[in-house]
Amino acid sequence: MKKIKILILLIILPIIISAQDMRQNAFQSLFSDYKASRIGDAVTILVVESSQASNQASKRTDNESDVGFNLSGTMDGEPMLPKMDFDVGSRDNFEGSGVTRSQGMVKTKLSARIDSVLANGDLRIIGSRKITINGEEQMIQIKGIVRTGDIKHDNSVYSYNISDMEIVFEGKGDIEDAQSPGFLSKIFHWIF
Repeated sequence: MKKIKILILLIILPIIISAQDMRQNAFQSLFSDYKASRIGDAVTILVVESSQASNQASKRTDNESDVGFNLSGTMDGEPMLPKMDFDVGSRDNFEGSGVTRSQGMVKTKLSARIDSVLANGDLRIIGSRKITINGEEQMIQIKGIVRTGDIKHDNSVYSYNISDMEIVFEGKGDIEDAQSPGFLSKIFHWIF
């Protein structure tokens, strides 16, 4: 009997020692794939951003003023008083209009990692990608905060589900150099 108790104790003791805390696995399902939720986990961001804005303004003003003064007099056919005319006129016209339109579209897929977990369980993510083609360098950086519920089963999240999101596109190379103003233009813009 004593040997059976020792044998049971030897079997149960390693199980008790290696037991896991249930809170550690509370957010993971037994029936689904692993979902990114810890620092360092990878998340795929599906950037689908479209923006369109337009503004139109028009203004027209008219201002007109007239002042007139007329004095004349005659006596027995002869004018005794000189004839006086006094006219003042003013006219002011202004017409202005303006139209502003802006439109942009960005579509890309970018991997990011979880940088920190906030107190409420939201995740701060940071990611970047650098692409160089024929001497043209393009850098994409993204960061923001995402809720764990917005992360899909394949660890991807749409960009419109990321709060406080910042996307930065930067480019270097011949095309960027050709689009920037020349040295003399920069000096004239600085002076004037």
